[in-house]
Order: sequence, then C-alpha cells, then structure tokens
Amino acid sequence: MTFHRHHHYPPPPPPPPNSNNNQITPPSQSQNHQPHQFIHLPMASKIVKPPPPPPLPAPVKTLDDEKEQSIQELLSYIIFLKERINRAVMEANSFKSECYSLYSLVVDILGKLPNDKLRNDASTGPGKLYERPIRRVMEEVAKQFEKTLALVRKCNRGGVFRRLVSIVSATDFKKLQSMLESSMADITWLLNIFDGGGGIILSLPPIASNDPIISWVWAAIASLYMGQINDKIEAANQLASLAKDNDRNKKYIVEEGGIAPLLKLLKENSSVEAQIAAAMALIHLANDDDRVCVIIKELGVPVIVQVLGDSPMRVQIKLANLVARMAGCSPLAQEDFARENVIKPLVTLLLMDGYMEEASLNVGKQSFHAIVEINKEREKNQLHRPALGSSLSMQSSNGSSRGGHHKKDRENETPEVKLRLKTSCVEALWMLSKGSVLNSRKITETKGLLCLAKLVEKEQGELLYNSLMTIMEITAAAESDADLRRTAFKTNSLAAKAVVDQLLRVIKECDNSTLQISALRAIGSLARTFPSRETRVIGLVVQQLGHWNLDVATEAAIALGKFTCRENFLRAEHTATILEFNGTQPLTRLVQGNERSLLHGYILLCYIGLHARNSEDLEKGNVLQTLALAERQAAVGQHPELKELIAETVTHLNLYLQCCVIQRP
Repeated sequence: MTFHRHHHYPPPPPPPPNSNNNQITPPSQSQNHQPHQFIHLPMASKIVKPPPPPPLPAPVKTLDDEKEQSIQELLSYIIFLKERINRAVMEANSFKSECYSLYSLVVDILGKLPNDKLRNDASTGPGKLYERPIRRVMEEVAKQFEKTLALVRKCNRGGVFRRLVSIVSATDFKKLQSMLESSMADITWLLNIFDGGGGIILSLPPIASNDPIISWVWAAIASLYMGQINDKIEAANQLASLAKDNDRNKKYIVEEGGIAPLLKLLKENSSVEAQIAAAMALIHLANDDDRVCVIIKELGVPVIVQVLGDSPMRVQIKLANLVARMAGCSPLAQEDFARENVIKPLVTLLLMDGYMEEASLNVGKQSFHAIVEINKEREKNQLHRPALGSSLSMQSSNGSSRGGHHKKDRENETPEVKLRLKTSCVEALWMLSKGSVLNSRKITETKGLLCLAKLVEKEQGELLYNSLMTIMEITAAAESDADLRRTAFKTNSLAAKAVVDQLLRVIKECDNSTLQISALRAIGSLARTFPSRETRVIGLVVQQLGHWNLDVATEAAIALGKFTCRENFLRAEHTATILEFNGTQPLTRLVQGNERSLLHGYILLCYIGLHARNSEDLEKGNVLQTLALAERQAAVGQHPELKELIAETVTHLNLYLQCCVIQRP
C-alpha cells in the first residue's frame, strides 16, 4: 500500500550570500552544536516540479440546481472526462492493468451512449424529448467518470516517497469497476426505453434499485412522449393506477414531468379512450394544492375548458370531475377557471334534454334569450381564445364540425350517462362557487340559478345533493357580498323566487336531514333579502325548531338568528313574526340539548328579547326567566361573548318590562 500527499513541501530557504551550495560547511566549534546531531547534505541548485494538470471544467449540476445543464453540455462534459482519463492512464506508474481495465469500461460506456441521436433530439427544442431519465443517467455517468479520473491520477506518482503516501488499493478499483458496470446497465436500460418502439419497459435499472417506482414512472412518461396511441393509453392508465395508490407516487409523477404529456394527450383529441385515461390520471394527481398549481403552470386550465366544451359525453364527465377536484383544492384554480369562463359550458351541459325548453316556458322570453346567449358566447370564446399552440388553434377553428358530431353522439347516449354528466357538472359548479364570489356571480349571470332550482325540483340522489350544496354556496357568497345579493336575489327575480320555493319545499317535505340542513343554511344566508311581509319563510323555519333531529333544529335557530340579528334592517319585524308563530317555546327545549344547540338557542333568545316590541309575547314565551337561568350555567361561562349578550338582554328586558308595567292602566 502506498500513501499519497496532496501538497508539496515548501522549498528549503536560500543559502546565505557568497556560499557554495555544493560545499559541506562544518559547524563552528564556538557554537553549542554537537557534530553527531546534524548531517548537512548538499542541496540541488534547482527544484524540478511536475507541470500542473489543466483545470477541470465546472462540475455537473445536479437536479437540485436552479438551472440544469442541457443534454449537449452533459455529453460534452462526459467526452472531456473520457479524454482526461485516457491521458491519466497513459501516465500511470502503478496499477497499470487496473487503470487500463477501467479505461476500457469508460470507452464501452461512451460507445453505448447514442451521442448523435441525443444531440439531434435535444436540438429540436423542448417537449420533443423526455430528458428526465437521460439527465439522471448521464449525471451518474459523469459522477463515476470523475471518480475514475481521480483514482487513476493517484497512480501517477513519481518517487518512492510519493508512492508511500498515496492511498490506492486494489479494492478501490473493484468498487469503481462495479459502479461503472452499473452505469453501463443504466445506459442499456435507457436504450431499451427509447428504442423499444414506445412500449412500457418494466425493468429495473441500477440507478433506481433503491426506489423501483421511479423507473416505472420514467417508462410510462417516456411512452407518453414516443409511443403509439395504444401505448399512450396504457401509459396513462398506469400513471393513474400509481397515482391512486399513494401521495408518494403522485409526487414522483409530478416531479418527473408527467403533467405536460398528460395534458398533451388530453388535447390531441385522437381517441376518446386516450382522453379519458389522461383525465383520470390528472384527477388522481389533482388532490393537492401544490400539484394543482403545477397543472395550472403547464397551462392546463385553458386546455381543460376547451376540451370540455367540445368532446364526447364520456370525456366531459371526467373533465367535469377534474374541474371539481382542482377547484376544490385550490383557490387559484377557481380564479383561473373563472378567467376561462368554464361556468358557461358547464351550465350549457345542464340545459340539454329538455331543460332548455322547460326553463324557457317557466321563465319567459328574457331567460330564453339568456340561454341562447350562452351558446353564442361559448362559440365566440372558442373562436377568439388566445392560442396555446398550433394544435389548440386548429381545434378551435374546427370546433363547429366536431360539435355537431358530438351533439349527435350525445343524443344516442344512455340516460345513465347523461345523469352522470349532470351530476359531475353540478359538482364542478359546487366546487367553483365554494368561497368564491366571482364564480357565484358568473353562475347567476348565466341563469344557472334557474337550472339549479329545476334540478332540485326534478332530480334525486347525488344530483339533488350537489344542486342543493351549490345553491348553499351561492347564497353564502351573496350573504358576504351586498352587490351579488342585490343583483341575483332581488325581490322580483324569477330565478331567486324559484330557488326559494324549492328550498322551502325541501325543508317541508324532505325526510333527509342533510338536505334539510343545507336548505336551512341557504335560507339563513338570504335572511337580509326577504321583505317583512314574507312570513311564510319564517313560519316554516320556526316549525323546524321542534324538529326531532337536534341538528336540524339547531340549524333552524341559526337561520332565525340571521333574521333577528343587529345587521338585519328588518330585525324588529322578523322578531314579531317569530313571536307570532310562537317561536320561543321550542327554544326552551333546544337550549337543553348539546353545547352547539344551547349556544345558538340562547343567541336567538337574546335577539328576540332585544328587538321584540310586544311585552305580552315576551312574557308568554318566558324569555326573561330562561335567560336568567342561563347566566348560571357553566356552558355559558365558556363563551364570554354569549355571556355578555345574555347580561345585556336581561338588563334590557327588566327595564322594558318595568316600563310596560308602569304604562299599563
């Protein structure tokens, strides 16, 4: 074993003036030196140093760097390393056979790399070549070449002492040979992937031995780039299956560039099965805000909206589900879909199969004109949407002919498929309107409220539930936005009247407590839109205070609280209506329930006590006695705001009732 040092020793100090370097000068006797302790040897007049090797180029950047090197730069760097290894092998003084063996492996590896093909494909521009596995394999090859060069250089040491300090052993060569052979296997796998005709190769390269999933992801994405249509369908289905398993696989697919080819497959419109497979893979990937943002950055929203407006019904079902998934995960997706006017094609799909005719008969000429305008604006948007590429522009220009063909296909679809499409479209509207005033306004502008009211009236099951939830989100947005409340739910609006009628019907006739709760929440959100003469709404909600389901009764109390709160201008009139329907008696039972029902029951009692104008109704309802007992309850003490509100109401009622007693004859 030899030892290697990395730094030269400093040269000896220069001799004193007028001295002969080749002459041995005996030590002076006057000094305290012992003759046997030092031996002075003659020094060479000039120290010969080996020429320094030329510097290496910048190391290969990894995938974590801000800007990755191009494929051509990696190829050039690998070829440069091979030449440096060749020179170092020629200058090696020890382990020559091992060095030549390593160099032969280096030559074989470089010979297997398809240099010309990679250069040509890389020069055609982005999107033509799937670079992720190529880059990873080439970076690994460059790393092993750097190690080879460093090891071979250690064998080029002149002098016995340098050999002694050089740490090189046969084990080092065996380890490096094994790593080079692994790189050879990686390149063989890479060639099989890119020369296999586009099919999926499910072999395991050494570079992915610690994580086999990544090799499957690479193979599937490469097939999406280079395969035939059947291979692309199989690859998209495999990515969908991997993404369905766990979030770790989803992360790999997104990080390894799987979003862009899936969107391209969805946009190509070459096969219905291919579009469905691509949409399913995107649905499984779009369950996280970060991954949805990647889809948005890849310009996925315009592609989804454009294909949704003109595609077979089975594809539209998957795309509506994708819109719902993305909008439900990301507020940014809600904004982008609103910018691309996805509301109009969704509402248009809900108006098929006689819904347009029924809506026009029920609403009149104005709404019929609005429905016709939906189709006109949709065609206009498709023709004038900014181009996302030549293929997207070509699809927009040919939209009319395909639209007629798909319309004929829709007429031949089964009722089950049509029901699934409506259900998916309404779910997409639900997720788009959730917490979004902008999308809620767009739904009302496209007469979507009228369509939703018709669905609540006619449909059942999941479609009915999605329709109610959409209405609930739109009314919640109207509650927070005065402009939307005034424009969409004004008193003379036929669509608003239809929605309220269906909400009241669900509250009164439906046996499903979940649907009743959704309808009650929507009514509560619209509390500030009802005039004082609208007593049927309050009367029906007061009846629900005595509902056998405590959650329904609590939701009714919350809704009535919005009728009687300080923010409602007609709070006094609505309070009088509640007392007229004897709404205080069921509240005494409600405050004996769980903490949630107790909280909202006492809040409603406080509002009634603060805003009531009839002392006799307050006395009959025992409002003061109930609130006086509430102050001593432990549950009330946990809510300081409620405790303060109860104290304020009790003080107000004592003064009010005393004044009423004094004024009585």
